[in-house]
Amino acid sequence: MKAIGRGLVAGAMGDVMLNAATYVDMAVTGRPASNTPGETVRKTAEALGLRLPDDSHRLEAYGALGGFAVGLGLGVVVSVARSAGLRLPAPLGAAVIGGLAMAASDGGMMINGVTDPRQWTAADWLRDVIPHLAYGAGVHYALYRIDASP
Repeated sequence: MKAIGRGLVAGAMGDVMLNAATYVDMAVTGRPASNTPGETVRKTAEALGLRLPDDSHRLEAYGALGGFAVGLGLGVVVSVARSAGLRLPAPLGAAVIGGLAMAASDGGMMINGVTDPRQWTAADWLRDVIPHLAYGAGVHYALYRIDASP
């Protein structure tokens, strides 16, 4: 049970870091929020036989909630792996966790036909990689600090 609670805290820290990196990018570049996370949640719900209202405001909320769910869930997975003895140095740990987060979120988008990363530009990839690395760094750091506390 300790691994689950620790993972939820670490996942929350990662979610904060990912969202901060994303919103800094949006503030600096002036780009709007992406609708792909919300579309992914909507299409996943449809595949499960659920019909969600799909106005733009709800889609944005679905995307945020789906992102939190992925971030918290992955935090738990990483915490359980850490409890089983997997320990990676900080740079590698942040990169691996960030890569897992990217695979989880982008994989769902690909499966649902919302986006195709093969068509992304270098700027698109950078906008995806940096926040996910921030997520990985946040999760890794939180787990390290929790484990180091008395």
